[in-house]
Amino acid sequence: MAETVVGAGTRRNDVPSRIALREAALTDPWVALESGADPAERTRVLRRAHETFTEAGTVARPVRSVVAASWRRSARAGVGPDGTASVEIADGDLDAVRAEHPLARVMPLFRELMGTFAADGSHLLAVCDAHGRLLWVEGHAATRRRAGRMNFVPGARWAESAVGTNAPGTAVAVDRPVQVFAAEHFIRRVQPWTCAAAPVHDPRTGRVLGAVDVTGGDGLAHPHSLGFVQAVARAAEAHLALLAPEPPAFDALRLTVLGRDEALLVADGRSIRLSRRHSELLVLLSRRPEGLTGDELLCALYEDESVTPVTLRAELARLRGVLGPALLASRPYRLTVPVESDLAVVERRLAAGAVTAAATAYAGPLLPVSRAPAVARIRDRLADELRAALTARRDPDLLADWAHTPWGEDDVEVWRALAAVRPTATVRSRLAALESELAAP
Repeated sequence: MAETVVGAGTRRNDVPSRIALREAALTDPWVALESGADPAERTRVLRRAHETFTEAGTVARPVRSVVAASWRRSARAGVGPDGTASVEIADGDLDAVRAEHPLARVMPLFRELMGTFAADGSHLLAVCDAHGRLLWVEGHAATRRRAGRMNFVPGARWAESAVGTNAPGTAVAVDRPVQVFAAEHFIRRVQPWTCAAAPVHDPRTGRVLGAVDVTGGDGLAHPHSLGFVQAVARAAEAHLALLAPEPPAFDALRLTVLGRDEALLVADGRSIRLSRRHSELLVLLSRRPEGLTGDELLCALYEDESVTPVTLRAELARLRGVLGPALLASRPYRLTVPVESDLAVVERRLAAGAVTAAATAYAGPLLPVSRAPAVARIRDRLADELRAALTARRDPDLLADWAHTPWGEDDVEVWRALAAVRPTATVRSRLAALESELAAP
């Protein structure tokens, strides 16, 4: 007897096919709840598995592999199941941090694609940065109030290393879309919630900028919510690509001086590696568009007071030959076109309170081998201000990033701050070694 066809590729009596589809859903580690499953029963099973893990350290079925791996990372990071998120960005700093963040440019798109869905479905739209800190939380008013009781609020840090398994934090940690259902959350107070999040990348560099998340009730455990946030993230990346800045005009100067002994200058479409003295001159002139006199430059550049103006004029003549006569004027000495530098970018971000963005842009000390008095003062001041901002922020990821750089590996201040917020054996050992060196005669 012929089978009756009821849909494209589906037969009424094709039981093995339906079983195969159901098994595929069950074995897909990124789908939180297969179609037809009972959310209440799955929650009970997950709670028992969560208790087993927190008490014995073993993961029981049917915990998904992605969740099991996240629970283990959470435990290694020292997260406790009764913990809570901490607010790391004060209200007064939040606007400045948002304004500096690349995802601010696609917030209108997020609201257009997800705003109505969140409001009508009693859900929340949330966007975090690459460190898991929530920058925007919007949506249904009553849901926002409920979420506020667990510190799911702008400025709070929801990195996996801080609050355990959760969609935005875990999406950033594993760099792929993630759905987290109910008791899959590592912290108990978050277990009444379900969320789905997808990372958003810089379309030019591929770097993770943060994640877009939808948070609400059990209904979000459907596979469609995972596909939805993934599609929104891809749309945001496409939009960012369209918004990428135009290449600078040829009459603009771009100067790269952080972490380099010799500056790199882009002028009129040319990339020029400058000598050390010319690097110092460009740094000083770029910061004083009104110009500097010869005497001011002598004091700024030379430790040896016996250096004559003739020596300085010879250096400036050589620099004019490199730049072209139209770019360097005299009486006073000044650049005739605007200059953008990586140094200025870090200073602006620090001034705005955007510490993460400043630390990301900081490629190392300013012209580290320069002994020019004025350059050394700028270099030391920038490093001191950034170090102070990092230690005050107490973000373990930012502190660890600094501590493991060539310029931060011996920075005892930062290692002390890191040990206070992430006291692992490795961190404590390194701090002890540094303090022992300081105490040695």
